[in-house]
Amino acid sequence: MLLSRTARREAAGAVGQGRGDAAPTRGRFRRWRRSRPFWGGFFAVLAGAEICVLPLAPLKVMLQQGVAGIPSVLMGIVMIVLGLTAWFAPPQRVLAGVLTTLIATGALVLSNLGGFLIGTLLGILGGGLMFAWQPYAVQHTGDTESATPDPAAVPAPAPAPAPAPVSTPTPTSTAHPDPQGAQP
Repeated sequence: MLLSRTARREAAGAVGQGRGDAAPTRGRFRRWRRSRPFWGGFFAVLAGAEICVLPLAPLKVMLQQGVAGIPSVLMGIVMIVLGLTAWFAPPQRVLAGVLTTLIATGALVLSNLGGFLIGTLLGILGGGLMFAWQPYAVQHTGDTESATPDPAAVPAPAPAPAPAPVSTPTPTSTAHPDPQGAQP
């Protein structure tokens, strides 16, 4: 028997079987995730963790250890904080995205080649995603969600100007057989 999505939820909730308890939690997380630059912050946190942890690893292949590894740890912590800022303060996403990109680029020089390039690439990707993210207002219409641009975030298009009246010249002489319209 074919049921709509809401009918299946109600049936699962009434009987107490299936994913009845997990569905509201998943839906809340999905709404939270879509209301902020989630993936940009996620990649920034991953990049910060990569850059921060790499100098602390007990490997002998590190390029900088000891006091020279302090910038790596500091840049990693700052990138983690910027990723969390994008999650919990979405209006600050532009500043967080630009700073994340700059720090990830600086880590290329100052921090073990930016976490062996992985941290730098993740940081640039995360910073770009944070900078480019735009908020959308979600409208609930029945069983589906449709995302429309937030009127405050998207400027309204300017009205098109009215066309000017075109005046056609009145012919003063007879039509000329030349297709280019040359006059004798």
